[in-house]
Amino acid sequence: MTHDSDDNGADTGFRKPVKAYANLDFLQSKDARQLRILAEYLEPASRFERYKVDDTIVFMGSARLKPRDLAEENLRKAEAGQGEIDLAKARHDLWMSEHYESARELARRLTEWSKDLGETDRRFVVCTGGGPGVMEAANRGASEAKGLNVGLSITLPLEQHENPYVTRELGFEFHYFFMRKFWFTYLAKAIIFFPGGFGTLDELFETLTLLQTRKVKKRMPIVLFGSDFWRETINFDALVKYGTINEDDKNLFTITDDLDEAYDIITRELAEYGLREPGAHL
Repeated sequence: MTHDSDDNGADTGFRKPVKAYANLDFLQSKDARQLRILAEYLEPASRFERYKVDDTIVFMGSARLKPRDLAEENLRKAEAGQGEIDLAKARHDLWMSEHYESARELARRLTEWSKDLGETDRRFVVCTGGGPGVMEAANRGASEAKGLNVGLSITLPLEQHENPYVTRELGFEFHYFFMRKFWFTYLAKAIIFFPGGFGTLDELFETLTLLQTRKVKKRMPIVLFGSDFWRETINFDALVKYGTINEDDKNLFTITDDLDEAYDIITRELAEYGLREPGAHL
């Protein structure tokens, strides 16, 4: 039994119990896992409704890519023998910075397009995983177009900060990967995949599986940007050859290196199909 005392130090008998929803020991225990999962559904839903975010264009890609100006600076330092920057890596980073700049430019153009639609709610808002690299580039491009943008970040063992371009009111941090994936897919009306690692490939294959099996029924254009990377990384023709996918399954996505083509595919599809179906749904 717990006790409390009055202002003079005398024992008054009982201490007021803690309400269940204010008991952090309970909320962070395994017994409250269902509540934490539900919170990662209800709290984002509440914020998206408050800020009238109807649906999104999702950008996926590597967190390791650098902006061109930083990559160029690092290369200059490496060539001059300054610091501990490896020359080969600095050259590689500059080569890959092309994808950072492409994501930034595409996000800027798509944000300007969405703002010109004249919709009451905010349609086709740029959304990323909230971190550095391609995610930063897309949030940055949307911010440069003076548009709201979303960052769905995740708590990781290796610390990763939210990039500074995410709209403050629409920055989220998830504990559960599957809840974060839900919000990527549920709101998305188009997804652009830039070169990336395990996380990007995981999101790509999960998205393609959901579309192939019709678990996601909405029209959702998928663009794989960076043809050399995607054709070298994933041999879709081999999957067809061995009969593990159908030839028609390759129509679920478009591979391109052309910013104008990517922009045209997404805006055409969204104008024709996305505008008919406002709101988030699968």
